[in-house]
Amino acid sequence: MTEDAFVAVQRPIFISADVGSPTLKGSAIKVEDGFDISGGGADIWGARDEFQFLYLEQDGDFDMRAQVTSLTFADLYTKAGLMARETLDEGARHVYFQIFPDNSPRNNNNGGYEYQYRDAAKGEMKAIYPATSTGEPPFPVAFPETWLRLVRVGNDFTGYFSSDGIGWRVYAAFELALPQSVLLGMAVTSHNPGALALATDRQVSLAS
Repeated sequence: MTEDAFVAVQRPIFISADVGSPTLKGSAIKVEDGFDISGGGADIWGARDEFQFLYLEQDGDFDMRAQVTSLTFADLYTKAGLMARETLDEGARHVYFQIFPDNSPRNNNNGGYEYQYRDAAKGEMKAIYPATSTGEPPFPVAFPETWLRLVRVGNDFTGYFSSDGIGWRVYAAFELALPQSVLLGMAVTSHNPGALALATDRQVSLAS
């Protein structure tokens, strides 16, 4: 797969939907060079999710990238990122490479990136954390230079981190036997049922 294979993702390809019936409805707006995505919801975690999802149907392997230039702080655990999901069911299996609004300490993570997944329908989600949760964050968010990349090869899903969209480091990888066709896109949850969080996603690209 070459850089020439990447194309800007245009609005007509995407579908905007709230998953899990969040109290406040989310939205997605096409803007120059990207999307503004507002999401509510209690969380993407546990056995059920509530969030705004801007997605398309993707068959086979893929390489999706996006620059998140900002993410509002509705809660310490506000999240935005790239997701590959089996269905729109609130407890569906998925992988989710995501960011938080800042680098505050959270559980076993002292940076802004995290890789999460649900490997059984309606099962509990899990996370892959950095090797260290102390000291200088190995994977910091620094808006607007915060880049996400999610790559599928077979059943392997790899999340990559970048500060410039050119040099990439592997954050984590996970093997999950999702169907050949998945729902792929950008997911935002405020982790605050009474507020919306806004993620500004730019330079969204997809190769398959």
